[in-house]
Amino acid sequence: MSRIGKLPIPVPKGATITIEDGRFHVKGKKGEVTERLLPECPVTLEDGVIRVTRIDEQGPTRAKQGLIRSLLANAVRGVTEGWEKKLAVVGVGYRADVKGKQINFALGYSHDVIYPIPEGIEVEIDKSNNITVRGANKQKVGQVAAELRSLRPPDPYKAKGIRYADENIRRKVGKAGGR
Repeated sequence: MSRIGKLPIPVPKGATITIEDGRFHVKGKKGEVTERLLPECPVTLEDGVIRVTRIDEQGPTRAKQGLIRSLLANAVRGVTEGWEKKLAVVGVGYRADVKGKQINFALGYSHDVIYPIPEGIEVEIDKSNNITVRGANKQKVGQVAAELRSLRPPDPYKAKGIRYADENIRRKVGKAGGR
């Protein structure tokens, strides 16, 4: 039995779950998330606990059981607590600000970079250019954070750019001075 796949998922108060037509739909105070289910891993909801089982003991089926269980647990946690990623904009003259449903970045290019905020994602920027990306869907929050970072990845010499708040940048030594 898979160590991850066999763990039950407790359903917290405030989360409503429906399982129908090969889809798992969960709704809570932070939003709603839908996951596609696989036929080889049936999902049951009874007594406030979600259980994922499997139809055979094949290796790929066992792996899918753990995957489905993790996706469902992330969806349940996302609609009740939410997910967040923090980024930092570092560099002289680099800044970001939210205007409506888009983020305007000044990142040292000849033009401002405009990033549209996807549906279901909330972005907050404080005075010191720290970006917080929040949402109910873990995959979407991570994808938006990765796309924001890719607008200006941190360079290895001065570590300027957009980086994750807990990211460690390996700095390179610049060229040696003249003789």
